[in-house]
Amino acid sequence: MSDVSSDEEEQLDFFDMGLDDRILKAIALLGWSKPTLIQEKAIPLALDGNDILARARTGSGKTAVFAIPVINKILTQKLVNTIDQKKTQAVIVAPSKELCKQLKDNFAQLTSCCSREVKCVDVACGEVQDIRPLLISMIPDIVIGTPAKLLAHIQAGSLFNLKKSLQSFVVDEADLLFSFGFEKDMQKLIENIIPKDGCQSFLVSATLNPDVINLKNLVLRKPIIIKLEEPELPKCDQLAQYHISCQEDEKFVLLVALIKLNLLRGRTIIFVNSLKRCYKLKLFLEQFAIRSCLLNPELPVASRCNVVDQFNKGVYNQIIACDEKCVHDPTARKSNKKGATSSKPKIDKDFAVSRGIDFQSVSNVINFDFPISVTAYVHRVGRTARAINAINSNITEGTVLSFVAQDEHKYFNKVKNAFGDAANFKPYAFKMEELEAFKYRAKDAIRAVTKDVIRSVRIREIEQELKNSERLKSFLKSNPNDVQLLRHDRATKRMSTQAHLKDVPDYIVPPTLKTRQKQISVMEKRRLHNQAELSAPTSKKSAKRSAKGKSGSNHGKPKLPTKKTKKTSHSRDPLKVRNKMKMKKRSKK
Repeated sequence: MSDVSSDEEEQLDFFDMGLDDRILKAIALLGWSKPTLIQEKAIPLALDGNDILARARTGSGKTAVFAIPVINKILTQKLVNTIDQKKTQAVIVAPSKELCKQLKDNFAQLTSCCSREVKCVDVACGEVQDIRPLLISMIPDIVIGTPAKLLAHIQAGSLFNLKKSLQSFVVDEADLLFSFGFEKDMQKLIENIIPKDGCQSFLVSATLNPDVINLKNLVLRKPIIIKLEEPELPKCDQLAQYHISCQEDEKFVLLVALIKLNLLRGRTIIFVNSLKRCYKLKLFLEQFAIRSCLLNPELPVASRCNVVDQFNKGVYNQIIACDEKCVHDPTARKSNKKGATSSKPKIDKDFAVSRGIDFQSVSNVINFDFPISVTAYVHRVGRTARAINAINSNITEGTVLSFVAQDEHKYFNKVKNAFGDAANFKPYAFKMEELEAFKYRAKDAIRAVTKDVIRSVRIREIEQELKNSERLKSFLKSNPNDVQLLRHDRATKRMSTQAHLKDVPDYIVPPTLKTRQKQISVMEKRRLHNQAELSAPTSKKSAKRSAKGKSGSNHGKPKLPTKKTKKTSHSRDPLKVRNKMKMKKRSKK
């Protein structure tokens, strides 16, 4: 058992770790130049067969700490034992479905050069009966899932002989498992899969709370504890933290002003504390022609993963997120009192936003609603100033802006006292009196977002998901009347929008920002002009080719009747014109 500090030593490279050549090739293809600090310290120890308890802050590249040793161990085992190749050797446990999907993608990238030898399956998404045939026929080397889904597959007989074949057991985001209500599932899972002789185990976490210590006693044997001596928040040169005191209604005004005046550059995650606030904020921004997406825990995991993918690809620059379990207080337990009823909507048990999911290239985090715990603040802030896709030790710069209402100052002071002067909180210098015109516009927009509008939008989303559901397709085919009920449901409440809100006239731009706004508009015009030039055909030949392609695409389609237009005089033959005129005169006579 040892604590590893971040003293300056000669940095170890991936090529010095004795990894399989196929893994090194995959690392090179990913562009990983150097390991992060946690990777440099933990991977060599894991390759020696030690149990690892790794604690490092969010965004430090913890996934590779267990992924690389697990893959390397499977490849080594297959080289030694050429007869018994088909068996499950590693089980990866994660608290949320989104995190399981992300882990599956990470393993796919690291096994890109040995995909035939190492096969990985994510069982978190989908039903047991649908995935069971795949597991039985393939017998994957690595299985990823939430504790509940893994236990369900073991009970259904999809995963068998794990007590004989298991070589590696990994628990990612270990400090969240018990808070998500997986305590009993984890105990049953450990009883069913861990061999009597034991296996190499990894516990990876951002914090070392009592739950992680309890789990360590259950899973690990003489572990090496890697606890890096690093602050919970990134350094001041990597992360700028601002706050602005405002009223509750002024939060909406501030956000619109920041986006419309181009003061927010890059991708932004906006955190709120409830699902209703998510919808209210999204519909409010829509009236100003600001496109955003939101993560709704009521919708299926496939839809949520699609939203994260679209955000990472740059389809949307703003994502509105809430995590009612994790954002408020990730360490809080659920109260299971008999007779207790809740009016809250049913939320997916395995949903988490502020932890685990890799939102790529996030420049800004906005705390629209301030979190009520220090832990939640740390995990929100961890979405920015991360190791670049966990690839190397370079850290992207990030900005955190917190809107602090009057009743939220007690939570802000709690966070400020927890980190002291090291956090370097700065007030955001913005004159609210210069936003009077934005205030009038925001009032109209907020008035339009009523409870009925929010409810109708949520119903519309659920109806759309029902129509697109793969599981319901066969049912809806045999019951067409139910489809008609979905289609001819009562009319949903539409939000009244005003066209003038989309534009930002010069007279409402604050005087201090007018010169900057002109520069940004000139730069935007240049960017649009360059895009138009790139998309336009470069020569006459290419223009003709594109015209031919368009005409070719309509080949075989019936031509629509077109009105004949009179030809101009200069395009006609003069002799033919004279003859026609003579014929007309003769016919009149």
